[in-house]
Amino acid sequence: MTFIANIINKTPHYVESQLERLKATEYYQKLMDLPPLKRWAIVVGLFLASQLLVFGSLYLIFGKIVVIGFFASILAGLATGVGALPALFFKNISNNLFNSMLGAAAGVMLAATAFSLLVPGIDFGNAIWPGKGIYVVSFGMLIGAAFLHYADKQLPHIHFDSISDTQLNSLKKVWLFVIAITIHNFPEGMSVGVSFGSGEMKNGVVLAIAIALQNIPEGLAVALPLVGLGYNKWRAVGIATLSGLVEPVGGLLGITMVTAFQPILPLAMGFAAGAMLFVISEEIIPETHSNGRSRYATFALMLGFIIMMVLDNMLG
Repeated sequence: MTFIANIINKTPHYVESQLERLKATEYYQKLMDLPPLKRWAIVVGLFLASQLLVFGSLYLIFGKIVVIGFFASILAGLATGVGALPALFFKNISNNLFNSMLGAAAGVMLAATAFSLLVPGIDFGNAIWPGKGIYVVSFGMLIGAAFLHYADKQLPHIHFDSISDTQLNSLKKVWLFVIAITIHNFPEGMSVGVSFGSGEMKNGVVLAIAIALQNIPEGLAVALPLVGLGYNKWRAVGIATLSGLVEPVGGLLGITMVTAFQPILPLAMGFAAGAMLFVISEEIIPETHSNGRSRYATFALMLGFIIMMVLDNMLG
């Protein structure tokens, strides 16, 4: 634990030092000396080439569904950056608005967990082990919740219920909170990948949309404290975006795992559902009621659940 705590303490300084080292390299200097148009053309070209290589390799090895699932998990992760954009214009927002956003996110995640993970997971389980699908999925849920419980205990971080008060007032605490968001984004990305890995495109799309909507208030929660501590606004948005980009890693792991080993699909869907329910119950809902019961958040949760239920029905 001491070793991990030392790493956490050094994280902000490490990030800053790595940026400075990058700016000092010969290649970076040559790039910055180019005319702006040519410079951006090279950056965009290199980025597109890298994406062509990554997605092309995935398509050749695993097929179309893996490419689509990976791309969907990237878009869901980028929603964290979209949610951080208001930090460019505001340093804080009202508790009622933020709690309502989190409440809606919880409702969206609950509906997606039920209709895009648990129900199809039980169906797949029954197809492999007739009559036993619900037990396999339930076992997976317990493993998923236990995994996040273990990660929560082993990695020091700050919980959601600290973000609306005045305790988040130091760089160290902000980075601990960023780490918390990153920890929870991994199983969320994995749930998107697992859902696409089932071969049911509809479930994957619904879950990716749900995770993207849930990531919006998380991005805002990361960026606003950084701006409040004097961080450049665009840098704060960039850090929030990066915290969400761990989702494609989880997404790629989930989708390749269940594509290669179909029999573990019901267990994996239960694992993803258990992890998401853990985040909802442990982090999101307590935050929406941290300053007394919030009716805004309660009705927002119901609205979010209904929206995802309707969306699931429409795409079905």
